[in-house]
Amino acid sequence: MENLDKAAAFDTDPDDGIQATSHAPVTFRYYEFVMAAFVAILLLSNIIGAAKLTFVEVSWWPEGWWPASDGVFIYGAGILFFPLGYVIGDILTEIYGFARARRVIWTGFAAMIFLAFMSYVVVSLPAFDGWACSASGFDGQGPLTSTTDPDGPTGAICQQTYESVFGSTWRIVVASIVAFWAGEFVNSYVMAKMKVWTRGKMLWTRTIGSTVVGQGVDSLIFYPIAFLGIWTTEAVITVMVTNWLLKVLWEALLTPVTYLVVNRLKKAEGVDLFDTDTDFSPFSSSESRS
Repeated sequence: MENLDKAAAFDTDPDDGIQATSHAPVTFRYYEFVMAAFVAILLLSNIIGAAKLTFVEVSWWPEGWWPASDGVFIYGAGILFFPLGYVIGDILTEIYGFARARRVIWTGFAAMIFLAFMSYVVVSLPAFDGWACSASGFDGQGPLTSTTDPDGPTGAICQQTYESVFGSTWRIVVASIVAFWAGEFVNSYVMAKMKVWTRGKMLWTRTIGSTVVGQGVDSLIFYPIAFLGIWTTEAVITVMVTNWLLKVLWEALLTPVTYLVVNRLKKAEGVDLFDTDTDFSPFSSSESRS
């Protein structure tokens, strides 16, 4: 009987224990662990990294050159870890195919909505007057005070600090959720298509290529929605381009790690999935085109 699996032709080594196929097995050994890692990094990047701005000074950067005329690049601290979500997204699509990556993206999307809802509820709850925290102590120069009520109870000071970390405007929340959803789906789509085009070779081209496009869509959506009209247009464009470049560079630097994880997972799962007959609609519940 003729083999109808188009991806079987991509199997360059029939004896390596890895079967090239476009038909996913019923179960995988490590899929749930990769999903958990993806969602954990996504949420932690938004909780811990999003609230802090940091910088790096590049001494050799030509003076007056855009986007850092003084050689100081300012970026959100979350950029150090958020791109790991794209790395894991690449691994998900490479190992488990677009359909299963789609499930993970929707899981992350739902988790981000719940994170936004929980943050809103917790931040909105009234603070107990006797709530003590590090902000209600001393900062080395004297006791910290609340900007709204300098003589108020410690609870007001702690609430102010808490809101500065966990309280986000509706624009940033919407921008984060929409940019993540669109960027991840574009990233996964490009990754899956390029795998078929390259016949499973040159993994680095599709991990970096998909990140260039996916992170580009993410940045194009997030920064204008979150900050246009609050920052100057020049500042929005500068930060958007700078962060996009840094994310792509970070992805490229992590390429050896991606290769290591992908190769080990392929051997562990025993398959190499190609999306030759996949339904690429983000809203589809089926794996193949009808």
